[in-house]
Amino acid sequence: MLESEQKRIFGAWLAEHKGIFFKIVRSFAFTPYDQDDLFQEISLQVWQSIPDYRGESKPSTWIYRVALYTASTWVRGEKKRPPTEPIGSVEHTLTLKSQPRDEQLDWLYDQIAQLEPIDRSICLLILEGFSYKETADLLGISESHVGVKIHRIKKQLRRQSEEEPQHGI
Repeated sequence: MLESEQKRIFGAWLAEHKGIFFKIVRSFAFTPYDQDDLFQEISLQVWQSIPDYRGESKPSTWIYRVALYTASTWVRGEKKRPPTEPIGSVEHTLTLKSQPRDEQLDWLYDQIAQLEPIDRSICLLILEGFSYKETADLLGISESHVGVKIHRIKKQLRRQSEEEPQHGI
């Protein structure tokens, strides 16, 4: 694949699917420095994966697969590193700061962030409109396991919203 074609595809994917990048970054990284770092890591991995994309799935499905795997790997790597203070925040073209803030949405992302990585992935995929089957295929688990996990997550979110009624869902 020519680099110019790879650039064209990446630019189109980023423009059309930047919400996927932001949702995953926001669910797996919690400081501006970490969000910048994870955004760049996901962008790099998506870029590098383009030559492997065969068009057998929608680009959004491919991006989710790459981004969720990258975020999960990044989280495991971050746990091994001692915390550091950023020297300076790298500003990328599409910043998370530009995304509109909503109190209920912030609460929901806070709750999702407290889940295990597989549960976070399930939440993001279901919220994006993926079916149980598509979610199961993407994550390599059974469709019934997705259903059980969703039931447990909903129950947990309901319980949390009752404890914090101002955020009721």
